[in-house]
Amino acid sequence: MKVLITDKINEAAGKILDGVAQVDFIPTLPEDELAEKIKDYDALMIRSQTKVTKKILEAGKNLKIVGRAGVGVDNVDIEAATQAGIIVVNSPDGNTNAAAEHTLALMLSMSRNIPAAAASTKEGKWERSKFTGVEVFGKTLGIIGFGKIGQHVAQVAIALGMNVIVSDPYTTKEAVEKIGAKYVTSLDEFWGQCDYITIHTPKTKETTSLINKNTLNRMKKGVRIINCARGGIIDEAALKEALESGQVQAAALDVYETEPDITASPLYGCNGNIVMTPHLGASTTEAQFNVAIDVAEQIKEVLSGGSAKAAINIPALKSAVIEPVRDYMQLAENIGALVKQLSKGNLKNINITVNGNLSELNVAPLEVAVQKGIFSSFVEGVNFVNAPLIAKQRGINVVTSKSQKDCTFIGSISVTLTTDSDENTVTGALIAKNMPRIVRINNYNMSIEAEEHMLMVPHENKPSMVAKVAVVIGENNININRMQVAQKSDKSDNVSIMIITTDVDVDDETMATINKIDGIKDAQYIKLNA
Repeated sequence: MKVLITDKINEAAGKILDGVAQVDFIPTLPEDELAEKIKDYDALMIRSQTKVTKKILEAGKNLKIVGRAGVGVDNVDIEAATQAGIIVVNSPDGNTNAAAEHTLALMLSMSRNIPAAAASTKEGKWERSKFTGVEVFGKTLGIIGFGKIGQHVAQVAIALGMNVIVSDPYTTKEAVEKIGAKYVTSLDEFWGQCDYITIHTPKTKETTSLINKNTLNRMKKGVRIINCARGGIIDEAALKEALESGQVQAAALDVYETEPDITASPLYGCNGNIVMTPHLGASTTEAQFNVAIDVAEQIKEVLSGGSAKAAINIPALKSAVIEPVRDYMQLAENIGALVKQLSKGNLKNINITVNGNLSELNVAPLEVAVQKGIFSSFVEGVNFVNAPLIAKQRGINVVTSKSQKDCTFIGSISVTLTTDSDENTVTGALIAKNMPRIVRINNYNMSIEAEEHMLMVPHENKPSMVAKVAVVIGENNININRMQVAQKSDKSDNVSIMIITTDVDVDDETMATINKIDGIKDAQYIKLNA
């Protein structure tokens, strides 16, 4: 394994990965150079300087994971990474304190004119009256985005005596009121209440240019604005106009649309009252150490066959979500692979039903595992990252339901595949701790352990059928590991099914010979990633 680390990441990351992979530290590279270099690496670790483009991801034929040592991942093409089956992780908590403290530092610096006063004093001037500021005590701070950074800012602002209001469609009124802030359901009523506004939301389609000429004009005249989140959430040309007109009294920004070329920003050379810093939100010794360790540990876990706790493009497989259903993951994948190989025709619908203790859990990881098993049978390069995307791209409907019926097992999973030709159902269950089994195939009840090489041999229920099949397998120098005969639960006809597991692949010629035996009904060889 090889890991490439760039963008001046703390060397502690290399120590975490040492022993699991060869680690190479390099300076930030242009796109073409990184695309050429990445071919030999299994993992890439970056900060904000490197842009991980589609070209780089496609060149990384061995890439399994990209780790962003920080919160934002807007410098990574998430869609292209998902398409390529590459996990993208970040460190959502490592720089919480640093970013919140920088927000508050900018707010206070802006309020007391500290940067301009410091520059004047260093020039030998003594201009006390020129730099008279305002107090934050008793003022209203509006917070857009109530994640961990927004919450930390809110708590400190309340301690400073500020009134805090929050706008975030993804939080609750109860969560906001719990820390002493006020929840505002709509931005329409938010803008006009704030003396200060600070942004703590990712840059998305919905938040790009959220603060624009229209919303700026709806704010209280003389508002002060802080942005330590992402460039592009504020329309910088509109902000410049509002600063110069006095609609916005002051602004303090740490992020910009044109990073690192600040001279390309409309705010460069602005005559208004503005404090500007070069994306320092996470630039503390502690934060850089924390995010490096966090992301390195996730890369180590993934390269060792585990799961990432902060995966951006596979949230269903975060450690906290996967742990309660971990015992069922391989079973779910095997069920998906088995039911797909039993089916004929073009896949239309995937119906997943869980029962027993699974009905009380978040089974999103099992949905992903089932889809991985299904698509691995006929699509190259499928993994837990891109399996749901493949289903979406192919227009395949995936429906999961939870049954409250009595379950004779600890928990069970049933997968029904509907094609344009037939419909098949396979059920798996945990029959005891660490004992997953296939317990039903269509109408046949059984209890068999999923193995890599399996034969499904429907046959007429008459003497010597097992012996005849066994002779063919033996004559082809194939060893039988296990064998079980199952009958239909309703005994509707005289057809049983042999389930045989072997040591090796069963070739087409052997299968053809088995299917020529009188009484055999379309025997199939199934290969699982068991």
